[in-house]
This record gives sequence, C-alpha cells and structure tokens, in this order.
Amino acid sequence: MERKAPRRTRERILELSLKLFNEFGEPNITTTVIADEMNISPGNLYYHFRNKDDIVNSIFSNFEKEIDSLLDVPKNRQANIEDAWLFLQLLFELIWRYRFFYRDLNDLLSRNRTLEIHFKRILQHKVNIAQRLCEDLNETGELSAQPAEIASLATNMVVVATYWLSYEYVRDPRHFNDEKSMSAALGRGAYQVMSLMAPYLIGPTRELFGNLAQAFLSTDD
Repeated sequence: MERKAPRRTRERILELSLKLFNEFGEPNITTTVIADEMNISPGNLYYHFRNKDDIVNSIFSNFEKEIDSLLDVPKNRQANIEDAWLFLQLLFELIWRYRFFYRDLNDLLSRNRTLEIHFKRILQHKVNIAQRLCEDLNETGELSAQPAEIASLATNMVVVATYWLSYEYVRDPRHFNDEKSMSAALGRGAYQVMSLMAPYLIGPTRELFGNLAQAFLSTDD
C-alpha cells in the first residue's frame, strides 16, 4: 500500500491540475493553488513534480498518447465522409478534455520547448491525416480537387480544428465551461471543419454531406 500511495497522489495532482487549467487557464494557476486545492503542502507537491512545467508536461504526455492513438487511423480501407465526421467528433471531444492546451497554446509554446517540439509533430500528423482523408475521397470519386487544393484544404481543416475552441471562448467566455455549451461548441467545430470540404464533394457524397449537415443543424437549433 505504501508503494501505491505516492503514485495515487501523483495521479490526483494531475487530475486536479487538468481541471483547474481547463477552468481558469494555465497561466492563472500556480503550484501553490494546486497544493491548496489538494489540501497538501507545497513540499508534498514538489516531491512529485519539480515545478508547474513538470505538471504541464506530464499532462501533455497523457494527451499525446491519446491523440496518437486517435490519429493512428487504420489503413486497411479508404475512408468515407461518415468516417471523417466521426473522426472529427472524436477529435474535438479529445481537444475539449485537454482544452487548456489549445486555449493557452501560444503562451505555453513560447515558454515550454518540450511542448513546442511535440505539438509541432502532432500538428503535422493532423495535416497528414486530413490530407490522406481528402486523397481517399478523391481516389474514390467522392471529391474533386487538384493536389495543391488538397494540400491547402488539409492545412485549413487543421487550422480551424486547432483554434476553434479559442474562437468559442472569445464568443462566450462566461459560459465556456458549461456542459451544454461544450456539446454545442464541439458540434459547431466539427461542422465548420467539414464545411471546408463541402465545395469539393461531388455526387452522392455531396448529398450525404448535406443530409449530415442538416441533421446537425436541426439538433443545434
């Protein structure tokens, strides 16, 4: 039991820190605040983490494992438009769980070299996945675009996905953490990313996207 206690305390610190960072923003939370909320001494906290950046990096490590798993898209078949919609919904749900990284992104990257290096890799991985999705749809005749257009489209999709929660926060910062607001924000984000692809969709796939979009819009009202 004594062996497990330090590990459990460490997990609790990470869970609480993630909650506080998400609710109040990482720059506004200190290790003293975390220790007070945990009802432990600062020395106890520093036993597990050297400083706040150590906490942030540990949370990011968990996030990185989850997003790498999500981005590890199976290659045994070509993706379709419904796959894209589901993938985006799962991606936005993951982004929401670790939303402080995206909301405080510029500040974090400016002072944390580890995050800068790893987030760049994740960003490029997202672009590669988006480009592969568009190329799959192009090959199956569901999307019509030139290689340069696909490359630009993939980048734009990732830009919107990456900064969507920052946009939502500016729109309504007072209700940003509300459960209902969260659900609506995630849906709008997925819809906006998919809308970038819509002008290039053709045939039945364009019609299917219209149906998916209409279903979303009717639930968003």
